[in-house]
Amino acid sequence: MQRPTRPRPTILLQSLVAVLALFLTTPVVAALGAQRPEHAERRARLFGALGDGVTLVFGAGEPSKDYLPWQQARPFLYLTGFQEPNAALVMVERGGMRQELLFVAEKDPAQEVWTGNRLGVAGVREEIGVEGRDIKTLRAVLDQLLKDGGGPLYVAGEFATGGKPRTEHDQFLDSLRAAHPTIKVEDADAAIVLLRGTKSASELARLRIAAEISANGHLAVMRAVQPGMGEFQAQAMAEGAWMMEGAEGPGYSSIVGSGPNATALHYNRNDRIVQAGEVIVMDMAASFDGYSADITRTVPVSGRFSPAQREVYQLVLDAQKAAERQVRVGGPSKAMTDSANATLRAGLAKLGLIEAPDATYDCGTAARARQCSQLQLYYMHGLGHGIGLDVHDPDQYYATGVIDVGSAFTIEPGVYVRANLMEIIPDTPKNQAMKQRIAPAFAKYSGIGVRIEDDYLVTPAGVERPSSAVPREIDEVERETSSARPPLSAIRRAP
Repeated sequence: MQRPTRPRPTILLQSLVAVLALFLTTPVVAALGAQRPEHAERRARLFGALGDGVTLVFGAGEPSKDYLPWQQARPFLYLTGFQEPNAALVMVERGGMRQELLFVAEKDPAQEVWTGNRLGVAGVREEIGVEGRDIKTLRAVLDQLLKDGGGPLYVAGEFATGGKPRTEHDQFLDSLRAAHPTIKVEDADAAIVLLRGTKSASELARLRIAAEISANGHLAVMRAVQPGMGEFQAQAMAEGAWMMEGAEGPGYSSIVGSGPNATALHYNRNDRIVQAGEVIVMDMAASFDGYSADITRTVPVSGRFSPAQREVYQLVLDAQKAAERQVRVGGPSKAMTDSANATLRAGLAKLGLIEAPDATYDCGTAARARQCSQLQLYYMHGLGHGIGLDVHDPDQYYATGVIDVGSAFTIEPGVYVRANLMEIIPDTPKNQAMKQRIAPAFAKYSGIGVRIEDDYLVTPAGVERPSSAVPREIDEVERETSSARPPLSAIRRAP
C-alpha cells in the first residue's frame, strides 16, 4: 500500500494514489503540515464548539538546546500542522466574524545555520493558509483583542498540574490576567479533545499505514528471535525496519521485556539478554506522519511455548477476541471491557490462579478495609485506549460511550504472574487462605507475562484491524519463531 505523505522509495510510490482514493476524502499531500483544507476544517469546528471569544493555542517552546529532541504540542499541531517551536494560534470570533492568526518566529539566517530553515512570517499564508504574524507581537495583539472585549479567552497549552512548577505558558497567562482582571479565562483543550476523538479519513489512513509498518517490524523480530539475543537488538530490528519504510521512528518508548521483565507493564530498559525457554513481551510501534500505532505481541524465545505459557497465552488471546466481537458501529464501548474481563475471570479460575470468577481479596489497609477483584492480581490495566497523534489519544467513545465511524483504538488484555506477587499481597487471614489455595497454580505459572494488542479503525465500510499482518494465533506465532534464522551478531559489553 502506498503511503500518503512521507517520501518513500520509488518502487513503493507507484501504487499509492489508487489505493488511497478508496479512503481519503481530502487531497493526498506531501506533509502533515500541508493538509491545509483539513486543518482549516478542524479550526472551523472549534469555532463552532466555542462560540464568541478569543482562543489562544500555544505551540511547544524551543528546546533548551537545539540538538535535543523536540515535539510539537498536540492540540496546536492538530489545528495547524505547523512543525516549528515558539509559535501560537489565535482565533477570534465576534458577531459572526472570524479571524485566524498564526504567530511564528521570524526568519533568522544566522540561527538557521543551526536549526535548519524556518518558514518565517511571510511563508505562513502560503503554507498554512492563515495570516502570519511575528511571535514577538503576540502579547500586544492579545492586549488589544482583550481590551476590545467580546467573549472569554479560551486557552490551550502546557500548563502546570499537580503542584508541578509553573511553565512559560502559565507565566504568560498570569501576565494577561493581571493586565485584564475582568476577562474570563476558560479551557479550550476539552473542546479540542472532543474533536480529536473522531478521526477523519485522512487520519485513519495514516494510522492504517503506521500499523502496517509496525507489523512488519514485529515480523522481523519474530523471524530472528533466539536465545542470547539482547532485548535491545529486538528493539533495533523493529525500529530499523520502520525507518526503512518511511516512519519517523517509534511512536513511544519501545517495550521489549523478556523473562521476568515480561511482567512489568511499561518496562523499557531493554538491556537484558534473553534466555532459552522464556517469552518476550514486545509492545512497540511506529509513528507515521505524526500518527502512532500501538501493537504488542508475546513470543517464545526458543520457538515454542511451554505448556504453561501456552495456557496463559491462549487465555489472553481468547479475552482479546471476546472484546473484538463487541466492536461494531453504534455498539457500547463498555461491552468490550465486560467481555474481556468475563473471559479472563473464568479462565484464571480454571487455571487455579484465582479462587472463582467473582472472588475478591483484601486490598485495603488496616485503616481503610477494601475488597478488590482477584482478577486485578494479574490484570491491572485497562483494556485499551484511543490512538492518533498521541499513542494514548482521545477517542469519541470516551465521551459518548459508543463506538462510531472515526473511532481508532486498541484492545490489549494481558495476564502478568509476577514472581513476587505472594509477597506483596496484604497479609490478612482472608488473603492467607487465598494464597494457600492458589499456591500450586501460582508455582506453575509464576514469572509468565503475556499481552496481545491490536489496533482497530472504524470506517464507513466497517471495522478494520490493520495490525493483522503480524500473527497472533499460537501455531502461526510458533511457525515464525521456530523457522531457520541467521546467527546473531556479537554483543559488546562494558568490561
